[in-house]
Amino acid sequence: MRTTPTLRPRARSLVAATGAVVVGLTLTACGGADEAVPGVSEDSITIGTHQPLTGPAAAGYSSISAATSAYFDYVNANGGVNGRTIDYVVKDDGYNPANTQTAVRELVQQDDVFAILNGLGTPTHSSVLDFLNQNEVPDLFVSSGSTAWNDPEEYPYTFGYNADYLVEGSALGQYAADEHPGKKVCVLGQDDDYGETLLAGVEIALGSDGVAAYETYETSNQDVTAQIGALQAAECEVVVLGTVNGFTALAIGTAAQMGFMPTWMASSAGGDYPTLVGFLGEDVAPQLLQGFVSVNYLPFSPDSEWVELFTEINDEYNSGASFDGNTVFGMSVGYAFVEALTKAGEDPTRESLLEVLESGDLVGNGIVPLQYSAENHAGYDAVGITTVDGGVQDFVGSTYQLDGETVEKLEPQPVSLDGNGIPAP
Repeated sequence: MRTTPTLRPRARSLVAATGAVVVGLTLTACGGADEAVPGVSEDSITIGTHQPLTGPAAAGYSSISAATSAYFDYVNANGGVNGRTIDYVVKDDGYNPANTQTAVRELVQQDDVFAILNGLGTPTHSSVLDFLNQNEVPDLFVSSGSTAWNDPEEYPYTFGYNADYLVEGSALGQYAADEHPGKKVCVLGQDDDYGETLLAGVEIALGSDGVAAYETYETSNQDVTAQIGALQAAECEVVVLGTVNGFTALAIGTAAQMGFMPTWMASSAGGDYPTLVGFLGEDVAPQLLQGFVSVNYLPFSPDSEWVELFTEINDEYNSGASFDGNTVFGMSVGYAFVEALTKAGEDPTRESLLEVLESGDLVGNGIVPLQYSAENHAGYDAVGITTVDGGVQDFVGSTYQLDGETVEKLEPQPVSLDGNGIPAP
């Protein structure tokens, strides 16, 4: 049963619906009953997203939406969802909040999308939160670990997906304590909610005085020499990074030039090995990234059955694009949406889609199941530790969950692949 705050914003739609009876009857008379549901026709369903196809975040993340589109093409080639194909409209926002607002308004008001899926970025997506919820548009699986997406009372139509930065920071901090006891731990973070929340997570595990130094960077400044110099001067032995992939590589490369070689740990947003190799170069990356630690909640292991399937889909439907963590992420998001849409019924509505998400029946394909409910819109609540050894990034068996202010170690519960990787009704 939903909480009262969750229902209240949707109740406003009943007033609008009462005043629109005549319009609804007109649509029905024209034989277009399905047209009353935005983005849904007899044979297709249209959804949209904002992504950084250009701009400062493009190099690290522009391939995500292509991977999601490839998964949808695979689903469409196999009959779609309840007889409907999925049309995924991707708009470039250049990782600029002003552009995001324009793109999302176009998607909702001109393209008439059924839902927004996997809008990327904390500053960018924050700029459209109010608009999407005021217009009662399902805002699914935001591509950011900010805790802002988990606020069912204020934003009932918004659902996160990534394990949030508090969970990831606490897991990295606890792993540092478990594997490097007594070592001096420091943090380098983006100068926004990303870096601040990751720092707070690390401090949950290590205590408020457990971080020896904290430095921040701005995405508009491609020079982190001063920050790395400060960490070196503080004699940091373990550095936890709240950085996007490009700045992870920049920090590690700058540190190497300065003769500073701590143990590096990074959030999932900045810890994808193939992407980092692309930034650092194949000649030096294996050496600089040996022992590199990160976290994840999706099936990235080279021998994973999900990776095998996604590789096949990538080869056939994604024009031979490079396969990396973005591929797994993008296709996993697509899988979760298809799972939700399938469960929403043969004639889905925005309301039936949200009911599925809040029912707790959505599983996903992670190393633990998704944890959505009426009170929890966060998505994944646990992460596994990955390390790089000999150029291979894989899980090492340590999985952590944040329960309030307590970091707990637990056994992973990986979701198995059933059938052809298309959720059954």
